[in-house]
Amino acid sequence: MKILLLLLFVSPLTILANADTEHVSEEHGVKSEELSEEDQKSKKRKEYINHHLLDAHSFTIWHAKGWEFPLPIILWDEGLHVFSSSKFHHGEAVAESKGNYYKLHHEKIYKTDAEGTLVMDEHHHPTNAKPLDFSITKNVFTIMLMSLFIFFLFTRFAKTYTNNLVPQKGGKFLEPLVIFIRDEIAKPNIGEKHYKKYMSYLLTVFFFIWFLNLAGMTPLGIGVTNNIAVTFGLALITFIITQFTSNKNYWGHIFWMPGVPSPMKIILAPIELLGVFIKPFALMIRLYANMTAGHIVLMSLIGLLYVFTNWFAKGAFLGLTLFLSIIELLVAFLQAYIFTMLTALYFGGAVAEHDEH
Repeated sequence: MKILLLLLFVSPLTILANADTEHVSEEHGVKSEELSEEDQKSKKRKEYINHHLLDAHSFTIWHAKGWEFPLPIILWDEGLHVFSSSKFHHGEAVAESKGNYYKLHHEKIYKTDAEGTLVMDEHHHPTNAKPLDFSITKNVFTIMLMSLFIFFLFTRFAKTYTNNLVPQKGGKFLEPLVIFIRDEIAKPNIGEKHYKKYMSYLLTVFFFIWFLNLAGMTPLGIGVTNNIAVTFGLALITFIITQFTSNKNYWGHIFWMPGVPSPMKIILAPIELLGVFIKPFALMIRLYANMTAGHIVLMSLIGLLYVFTNWFAKGAFLGLTLFLSIIELLVAFLQAYIFTMLTALYFGGAVAEHDEH
């Protein structure tokens, strides 16, 4: 059920944010045909990296072959409009719904005329009206799929303990991780007295982030954890749980710190209150920035394989890419661990007793 709660919080935020997928198709006002051959190749590499990182209204299986399956488009524009993203035909066609016409431009949906005319400003950004977009995008679809996968995985894992306390099959891999989170994260940071009520959330958020990070390393172009709307949703849940489960000592240490002279309390109270909001903000930025940076570095190195004609350079960059891919596997686990550990640390501060250190 905690996985489904994550889905309820994170998916709508991802739908509404839909990332900032708009990027300029003409570089600094210079048309593509005016660019040199090398600049055009560089531009294509940048666009491919953006395509890999950003959200989309269809799920691409194999970009080179054009294999993809459409996702539902859900718009609110003087009424509800629901249709398949296949109507856009990779952004080349105009979609019609109830007499309204829509054009997909860099994964943003704009309202147009029957010809799909987009009016551009001086920065080459469309000025057409945009309907409210509640579509099931690639990131939202992945969140739903991963949530169901984790739910059924751990449901099956729990059933193996009905008649036998020894883990079976996949449980032999999952149980050490569950024990690790309990003994190395929850108990030390929250304490023996209160850790149990937070365990279900800590386990959920750890495996949710870890599995999504691993999915982001596949060639499918899944970049859920490098979408700031997703990391914001996860940090928001942690913030809400922290505030609503805190005790009076938590607020006492914020507004009237014990053992501190009264004049200093007046000065420190606003700073401590600001820290309440900075902590979840740090959670959000840390996960988003680290995963985004890792994807950009790997995609840039892959792009360099097509730049150099020297086979020695190609081999060197290929070896470096494989090495960094292995490091990224460690980073995928490490970021899930850090997010879970800091979350437990915030929970521990919220429920700490007066005599606890």
